[in-house]
Formats: sequence, structure tokens, C-alpha cells
Amino acid sequence: MGNNRVSGELVAAAVVGYENLASWSELLDRINVFPVADGDTGVNLRVSLAPLRGCRVDLDTVLEQLSLSGRGNSGNIAVAFFREFLKFMEDGLAEAVCRGRDMAWHAIVNPTPGTMLEVFDALCLTLAEEQEDDSRYLTIRDCLQKAVLGTETQLPELSDAGVVDAGALGMFCFFDGFFRELLDVRDNVCKLTDLFGDALCVNTSFHPSSSDEFCVEAYLRTGRETGTLFARLESLGNSVVAVPDKSGLKLHVHTRNPARLKKELSQLGEVDGWRDESMEPATGANTRKRFLKNKVRIMSDAAGSIPLTLARTSGIILLDSYIVARDLMKPESLFSPEQLYALMKCGIRVTTAQASNRERHFHYQAAIQQYEKVLYLCTGSAFTGNYSVAVGWQKTNASNGQFTVVDTGAASGRLAVIALLAARLAETGAEAKEVNEYVEVLSRQAEEFVFIHELKYLVAGGRLSKTKGFLGDFFHKKPVITPWFSGVRKRGMVRTPEAQLDFACAALKNRVGDAADMLVVLQHTDNRKWLEQVVEEKISKQLPGAEILLLPLSLTSGVHMGPGTWSIAFASSQV
Repeated sequence: MGNNRVSGELVAAAVVGYENLASWSELLDRINVFPVADGDTGVNLRVSLAPLRGCRVDLDTVLEQLSLSGRGNSGNIAVAFFREFLKFMEDGLAEAVCRGRDMAWHAIVNPTPGTMLEVFDALCLTLAEEQEDDSRYLTIRDCLQKAVLGTETQLPELSDAGVVDAGALGMFCFFDGFFRELLDVRDNVCKLTDLFGDALCVNTSFHPSSSDEFCVEAYLRTGRETGTLFARLESLGNSVVAVPDKSGLKLHVHTRNPARLKKELSQLGEVDGWRDESMEPATGANTRKRFLKNKVRIMSDAAGSIPLTLARTSGIILLDSYIVARDLMKPESLFSPEQLYALMKCGIRVTTAQASNRERHFHYQAAIQQYEKVLYLCTGSAFTGNYSVAVGWQKTNASNGQFTVVDTGAASGRLAVIALLAARLAETGAEAKEVNEYVEVLSRQAEEFVFIHELKYLVAGGRLSKTKGFLGDFFHKKPVITPWFSGVRKRGMVRTPEAQLDFACAALKNRVGDAADMLVVLQHTDNRKWLEQVVEEKISKQLPGAEILLLPLSLTSGVHMGPGTWSIAFASSQV
């Protein structure tokens, strides 16, 4: 039987495995062509397996979180594997992997060769061989590498695209990090790009087929043994994955008719946690060709208010912090703003947590393996330690200007403006030195005004005294602040949302006049409708030639500033 406690070495290895997987998420999305080329395998695995970062707490809690966290085809299959793997790790890795492998196969209604299942099978075989010498890591890595490379020829979609299966590669990344940590391997670490070469690049001739299906995630609560239900699941749709737990089934289904599926499921039990979304191809020549001129790739923090989808289409690599609410922990860029602010309004304590230094190092390494030069635009060093961590790594791990780090002095919208404009210049083929100099000037000229609605969230986060918070709210004063190099700058106090908008318009007029080359980023928390209908309309009339983007405020900022907060950031592209 499995135990509810796991040794420190195995826990540490599981966390490192997840962190290594997370660092390759962007690549996994880029090569995702099966079962649908919707470019989300990396995202789904990051969300689904995020509970692994909490393995140091009670294992039962982690298993419960995994039961509900599965997302997407690959994410749900991985959850099926890891729930069993964690339960039986103390009984021996070979036993744990085989148990996980069996559960993963069982969870798929119609299993397909050429997926992450190949990695689980290969790992079972290699761990069954007794080998305790120093070459054990290399034996495991070579076996898993062959399994991943073999997926390219097993599925027509992968053969046409010329890539390996994204889910299989994700599992390789996890277990490569896992065994490196467990076996204390510091040498013989080969670059992922060397191990898989051209199989990490989608053929330029590949064009994915469109899909009229919806991806459905739901929990089917049955209150009884679920084994008899599996025979009925096959008729529900395509790519059906069903992960059982003590109360029912976590389901993933592709269907053309979500309403009919929901009705059919309701006849089998209570349907909970329903989510459906259309699946559109995201992998193709057009996306890749956009960045062929790039001589430098922009990296930035998710603390800048750039959603993941916008970052990907802009060629920006995002580094996440984590949002923590109750027992739930997710990467910032993958946490739902609606869910976040609903929790905060209910009085649920929400906090933020930095990625570990090791996870950040993994991300830097993954970036320089994929791109000739990387320019990392950090959140201001007055707010996080990201800059010092990156500079420390740069000194010993990057050479010839391959990895350059800039302290932007910015956060939230000002960081978004700087990163977006820098990415646009890089896309023209500008040299790295030119982009770097542009960023240095832009960091001093870009402006932002953040309008706080309630001070209690700053008080709760320790960023304001209780006395000042009480007096501000008592007198209905709403501060206006700017994140800057030296920290938060207070720019004024207003009383009403209307006064906030007047303040923003006056600031724009004083600083930019009627310039037409402006990029303006409006950021909302739970007040998108007001910004869309009132603020954006007024700003567009004041600056008719400006480009205005309406984006969510970065969630790390949102946690500290609270619901009702909004912000305006802007800069001229001609600095």
C-alpha cells in the first residue's frame, strides 16, 4: 500500500521535475499538434501539475488538488499518472511508475500510441533493470529520449509536422529534472535542443486542420464505484479521459455539442466544475514567420500586465510568480482574475509567492538554448529580487551577451508598455544593442498611474500601516501611485472614480498632449465593464490616434491592491 508521507529526497525531486517541465512550457505549446494543434500542452501541464510544488505539505492534500486540477488531454492523463505515482513512491520507484502507468492507460477511453504513454512504458522497463552505478541517470535519459523521438513516426499528425509529441516531451522534461535531483547529477547534463534537434521545430509546410469541437472539463460526482461507467463514456465524444477518485470522475472530452454532453452526463451523476471552450489551431507557419527576423527575444515577468496569449503573439517569454489562495497555488499568468477577485471579496486570504531561484534558472537556461540572444526586462528591483537573481546567474552561465538583464524600475502596466514596445522593435530585426538602448530610454519615459479603490488590501499585505489605511478609507480618499525605480511614488489623492478619470486625463494632457504615436495600456481588476464603456471611450476621444489596449492588471499587483483598482500606463513609441 502507498503511504501518506513521502521522503524528503523524493519530494525535492518531484518539485524539481515540475520546475524543469515549467521552464519548457512555451516550447511544448509551440510543438503541440496532437490531438488538436491548439498550442496549449505546456499550459495545461503547468496548471494540472502545479500541486506538485506543494508536495512538502500533507500528501492527501496534494492528491486532492491533483484530482481537480487536470486540464486538457495531456494534463488529465498526467494527473492520472501522478496521483498513483505519488501514492506509491515510498514503495519503490519501479512500483510507483508502473502503478502510475497503468492508471494513465486506464484513464484514456481510447488510448493512442505515440503519446506520453510511451514515456511511462519506457520508464517502467528501464527501472525494472537493476542498476545502481553512476551511469544510471544516463541509462534512464537515453531510454526516455528514444521513447520521445519514436513518437514522431507513430502518429500522422506528428510525422506531417516533423515534431515529437508535446506531452511525451513534457514528461521527459519532468523526469529529467526529477532524476537529476534524485541521483545528484551535476555533470552529463545535455541540452534539450541537442537531444531532440529538428524534432522541436514544426515544419513550415505544416498547416493544422481546423476543428469545430469544444474542449470540455467537468467533474462527474457519482457517489459510487465508477468502473461500470467507463463502457458508457466512449460514446460521449473524442479524446475522452476519465480520472477516478473516491467521489466520482474528473472528465475531459472533445465534443461538437457541449449542451447535449452536459445533459447526458447529468443522467449519470451530478455535474460540477463545468467548463467548455472552442478549440482553434494555434500552431502554424504564420505565427512562426512573425519572428524570423528577431535577433533578440524579449523575456519579462508576468508582474507586467501582459496576458499569456498577448505575450505569445508578441514574442515575449513570460516568467511567472505564483498566486496562493487557501490550498490552491497556480502560476500567475494561468490564474483566473475572476476567481481571484471573487475570493478576495469573500475575505479569503490570497498571497503571492516567488518561483524558486532554481526554477528561474531553468527558465533562463531554456531561453538561451532556444534563442541566440535574450533580453530580460525585470520587474523593478525595488519590488522583487528577480533582477539580482538573474544577474547572479548571468555572470556564471551566459557569455557573449547572450543573456542581458535590465532593471526596468517598473511593474504592472509600465512594464507591459516597455516590454510590448521593445518586442515590436525586436521583431523588425533590430540588433540587440539597439533594443537594449531603446529599453533604457523607454524605462525612464514610460508613465503609469495606479488608482487604488480600497486601502485595506495594502494594509493586509503589509504595504501600508493600519492607521493610514483606516484614515484613508474613512475619509474616502483614493491614492494615486506610480511604481518607480525607487519604489512606489505617491502622485495624488482623489475621492471618486470620476475624479480618478479626470486625474488620468489631466496627466495624459500634461505629458503627451495630442501625440498620435502613443501606446496606452488600461488595466482592470473586477471593473472591466466600467473601463471599457467609460474610461476607454474618454481616452480614445482625447487621443484619437493612440493605440489603446484593455488588459487585466497583473495579478501580483491585484493581490496587493485589491478589487476596484485600475491603472493607466503609456509611452510614445518614438523615444
